Amino acid sequence: MRYWKVYWHHDFPDEPVAIYSEVGPDGHECRRVEEFPGARVGWADPEREVGGCALAEVPPGDLATVATQPEFTAFSILREEFEGVWLRARRSTGERDAGSPD
Repeated sequence: MRYWKVYWHHDFPDEPVAIYSEVGPDGHECRRVEEFPGARVGWADPEREVGGCALAEVPPGDLATVATQPEFTAFSILREEFEGVWLRARRSTGERDAGSPD
């Protein structure tokens, strides 16, 4: 698995400003968290979409390619950082079982 954190620099109030992705070996997202202006969050996994968040329908590509686009600042992060964001997002939306799939 690969873990990404992407800041999206824009002025759209209904679009996320930070996107966290867990990307599987096949290049598709497995889990995703979006942070919106005003502290609203959404999250998605293969079974659920919460808060307007959804997994990308196509593989997101290479992190280096994403990072070359001026509207994005993209980083590789550790699994532990992603898991912390994932748990906080699920808890903030009232998810009772905030565990991660293993």
